[in-house]
Order: sequence, then structure tokens, then C-alpha cells
Amino acid sequence: MALIEVKNLEKTYFDSEIPTPALRGVSFDIGEGEFVAIMGPSGSGKSTLLHILGFLDKNTAGEYKFDGKTISDYSETEMARIRNKKMGFVFQTFNLLPRTSVLENVKLPLIYSGINEKLWGKMAKDAIGAVGLSHRLNHRPVQLSGGEKQRVAIARALVNGPMVIFADEPTGNLDSKSGKTIMEILQKLNEERGHTIILITHETYTAEHAQRIILLRDGKIESDRRVDHRLKADQFIK
Repeated sequence: MALIEVKNLEKTYFDSEIPTPALRGVSFDIGEGEFVAIMGPSGSGKSTLLHILGFLDKNTAGEYKFDGKTISDYSETEMARIRNKKMGFVFQTFNLLPRTSVLENVKLPLIYSGINEKLWGKMAKDAIGAVGLSHRLNHRPVQLSGGEKQRVAIARALVNGPMVIFADEPTGNLDSKSGKTIMEILQKLNEERGHTIILITHETYTAEHAQRIILLRDGKIESDRRVDHRLKADQFIK
């Protein structure tokens, strides 16, 4: 079943009424449970595409369906609810609250979830355990390595049990060893928990942890291929 359906998607920005196309007629489907990497050089449109897929921006033309419903049919309130409950986001810069513990950072998406507050602690601890950081519950971000901060960000994205996790250059600020650990975690979340993963990256090595790579160039899809020799995770989430 297609979770995401994109048809002839276009996005144009206007600066002093001068149009700058970012996406030019992009079409693809992403099935529930897929792990897809979206690659491309700087300026190719990959971040713009992620923002539209994650309800953080709107397309200029074309059609985008999420979970069977066209984005234009969602109200702003519905879009906010879906972002909170069905989508998780992981960014290159972590976006953690610096003076707040790991546990409290991971609880943040639950504030607007409508879930009973009595359940927040267990849900957050389960998500933190899924990324192997149970021993860091009460640490603040300043006490963590870059790789650990990104694992906290993944736990925060995971805490609401989203259908899809959007990861925007999640290894961009990390050394190679920490980056490998992050990709192993994302791969296991896909394989063992069934989360759909959409990864934005410019690194071929990182992209090859996915099942499929969509290559963008100048706002158009240059190729869309399956990964024949997929890099496999060799660590397991405990």
C-alpha cells in the first residue's frame, strides 16, 4: 500500500516576483514500511521535497497524497495532528533543548498528543531504550557526544509511534563511527518495527543503507532505483 503518492509535484519560490523553481514535475510512490533515501547535490530540491512530504511546506502545483488523502484536503489543524502523531523528524542539528534532560527532551512530542500524561514516562523510556541510551536518561545534551545527541533526536521522533520518520542529513554532523551507528538504528527501526524511513542525504555510503535511492538533480528525478547491494546493519537495538 502506498503511504506517500506524489504526482507531477512542483514548488516555485518567488523573490521580488522572480520565480525560482525548486521542484519540477516530481512523481513517485513510497510504500508503507519502505526505507527510501533521497539524494542529490546542494540545490537539487531534496530538502524542499522533504518539507512538503512532512507537511512543513506546500507544493505550488501537482498532487501529494499522504495515507490516501490529498494534502490540500487537510485542514491546518489536521496537518498539525498528523505531524505530531504519524510523522517523526530527525535533523542534522539535533534540535534538543540544552538545559533539559534526555528524558524530558524525548517527552516533548507527547505534550500535544492527547495521550494521558501518566503514560509519558514509560513511552519516553521505551523510545530511549530503543536507541540504546537508557543509561543516559538524566543527562543533559551538553553531557552527550554528537552521536548520542542524534540518538536522543531519533528517540524523540520515535516516541509517538509514527508511521514515517523523516531524517534530514542525520549523519552530517557526526564522525564516521557515530554516523554508522545512526544508520544501523534507522535500519533496524525499519526492519524490526516497520517504520517507513525517508532519508535525505548527499552521501552514497549513507544512502546505501536504504532499500531504494531516488536521485534528484535540478528539481527533477534523475533516477529511482533499488539498492542491489544494500549495506546491512550489524548491530541490534536492545
